[in-house]
Amino acid sequence: MGNITRRLAILIPLLFLVGCDHATKGVAKAGLDGGAVRELIRGVVDFRYVENTDIAFNLLRWIPEHIRFPALLVSGAIAVVVMLALLFQGYGEGRLPRIALVLVTAGAIGNYLDRVVRGYVVDFVHVHHWPVFNVADVYITVGYALFACAFFLHRRAQALAHRTAS
Repeated sequence: MGNITRRLAILIPLLFLVGCDHATKGVAKAGLDGGAVRELIRGVVDFRYVENTDIAFNLLRWIPEHIRFPALLVSGAIAVVVMLALLFQGYGEGRLPRIALVLVTAGAIGNYLDRVVRGYVVDFVHVHHWPVFNVADVYITVGYALFACAFFLHRRAQALAHRTAS
């Protein structure tokens, strides 16, 4: 695959995923802002609008906002730049790690853009007994799950190759 084709094969899905995340957050803000709750599956899943100034599971709530916000902007920018560099430099052997990295990068970009533009991340999917999340969070979670699968598949292939070579 040529260099331009390879870059487009990364850029197009990345832009599409970030666009989908942005669109769903816009729909959530327009339709749910003001406290509306829309049940999808009664008692299991609903949509509600939340402005999240923290990270997943409110892990940084103990840090004052005037420190947390700039720290999240800087660390988010670094993370996005590193992931984009890895993507465009051809990180990962095989399709699965690259797909995983595209998903994680798209999620990171989606949430980072929210934080930069709005000052918070829009969350709107609520699975009961779980924190409210968004589409970018799903990308990140699925991406990390694919990384784990790729790792274990790679280890298994190495073990099989080692056994056959012995």
